[in-house]
Amino acid sequence: MTKLFTIILFFCSLIGFSQNELLAQNYFDKGEFDKATSMYEELDKKQPGNFYFTQKLVSCYQGLKQFDKAEKLLLSKKEKSNQPGFFVELGYNAQLQKDQSKADSYYKKAIDAVANQPNYAYQIGQAFEQKQLLQQAYNTYEIGQKNNSSMNFDYQMALLQGQMGNLDVMVVKLLDYSYSNVNATLNVQNQLVLFMQDDAENVFANSLKKELLIRTQKTQDIYWNQFLSWLYVNQKEYNKAFIQEKAIYKRNPESFDDIIQLAQICVNEKDNETAQAIFQFILQNTTDESTILNAQYFLLKNEIANSKPENYPLIQSKFDTLLSQFGDSPFSVDLQILAAHFKAFYLNDFENAKILLDKLMEMQLNIRQKAKVKMEMADVFVFNEKFNQAIIYYAQIQNDLPNDEYSHEASMRMAKTSFFKKDFDWAKKQAKELKQASTQLIANDAVELFLLISDNEAEDSLKVALQDFSKADLLEYQNKPAAALEAFLQILVKHKGQPIEAGTLYKVGRNYEKLGNFAKAISYYQTILDNHKDGIYIDEALFYSAEIYRKQLNDPEKAKSFYEKVVLEHPDSIYFTEARKQYRQLRGDKQQGI
Repeated sequence: MTKLFTIILFFCSLIGFSQNELLAQNYFDKGEFDKATSMYEELDKKQPGNFYFTQKLVSCYQGLKQFDKAEKLLLSKKEKSNQPGFFVELGYNAQLQKDQSKADSYYKKAIDAVANQPNYAYQIGQAFEQKQLLQQAYNTYEIGQKNNSSMNFDYQMALLQGQMGNLDVMVVKLLDYSYSNVNATLNVQNQLVLFMQDDAENVFANSLKKELLIRTQKTQDIYWNQFLSWLYVNQKEYNKAFIQEKAIYKRNPESFDDIIQLAQICVNEKDNETAQAIFQFILQNTTDESTILNAQYFLLKNEIANSKPENYPLIQSKFDTLLSQFGDSPFSVDLQILAAHFKAFYLNDFENAKILLDKLMEMQLNIRQKAKVKMEMADVFVFNEKFNQAIIYYAQIQNDLPNDEYSHEASMRMAKTSFFKKDFDWAKKQAKELKQASTQLIANDAVELFLLISDNEAEDSLKVALQDFSKADLLEYQNKPAAALEAFLQILVKHKGQPIEAGTLYKVGRNYEKLGNFAKAISYYQTILDNHKDGIYIDEALFYSAEIYRKQLNDPEKAKSFYEKVVLEHPDSIYFTEARKQYRQLRGDKQQGI
């Protein structure tokens, strides 16, 4: 019984000690040094050998300007333990009193201790770094490494060079270190990313690229191609990353893994041009069925997105060939879903699209595959204006995958379906709930739908304009750009000057783009920029104008000016990253090493 009581008492004392430590830290964080001091003095008495408590108590004394107390404590601790780390603390205490001569004397003692005993180098170097004494930290590591060849502080010394502003030196040292210690490559890359995040003008990234390009040219080691590919991906220059990956593959054709991963990144980032080039390269160089299927799926999907009605029979024949080759099985689910989508949205063949999806629903699919099929089934029902059936399938996805990105996507499509069926109150409620969605694109779509309804119902109690917009929007969803365009143009006449105008101008521009009339699209985007400066479609108008000037009208100067406005005036836009990338390239960053 006595033993049990002792154990209980021991654990209670541990809990109490821990609570006192947390309370002391809380006072310290709030700058209440007088309260923190008394608690750290008690903790220091109970654990006199705990250097952390000593440091905290010294910091409290310094916060209260009680430098003599801090020095006395440090000297007493130094006398008992003879640890050279106390020299750093004593020097910093003197520096706070602006006695630099005394501070330098103590710092020299700390560094001399490392010269005599290099094993202290890490401890002393870290102590200097914590005090932001960067040059002293660098000297410490340098001396420790010089006096003990088994010690390596190249990584720490490289980062210190960067912190001291010597970025070019840091880059060279970090790359040398990563090459000599391949397992540390990820850590080096993470540090480089931190510097690039503060690199608004891309100067550091350009310097890094230049150094990597030199190394790829000087040596045939694929390590530098891999590193350069990583950097291009980080900078979202996927076409340049692909060039490096091809060079790697030619020298080491054993695996496609990195190239396939790059292709998937391009798909996710909507760089379809590069993705298409990668998948075509893959098809030319692999016999793996799964890889071939994925490549063919993307190429067909991209072809559909850029096709005209006269190409539809050829596309359908490609589907027939591929489905015959890969069979009606879970292995080819994505291809079969795409085939159903093509039948409904491009061939206007609702019945056969539904038959294909019904067959898929009967297969043994995993929960995510089943959700994909249900999503497409719901979309096809919306296309056929069977809104209630669509909502049932969207709701099933929400129930099957709660809090999943798929669930959020289903919720957004359900809101849009409610909008199509003119249930504006319910659509607005669903959109409001999705405004904080984790996916930026979904959140952006939700905000646009919410504001579209809110802004227009305030001045139109009968919601006539919203009903007209809903009808035109459904035509656009059904892939009928000519009919949608005509409907949106009628809205501009019928509801001129009303809140619905800005959103309608944007839709008119988008549909003119789909029909290939780029000059008209530009003119409607410009109307938004001229007459709706405070609206929510400004960044869209700027970005799509830039895209047309760059891709279709071959006017890089005008494209650059529109991209620049997105970058400078709309940093929260979903188009910001792509606009910044294109702006930098058009600005002439290529001449600086990109």
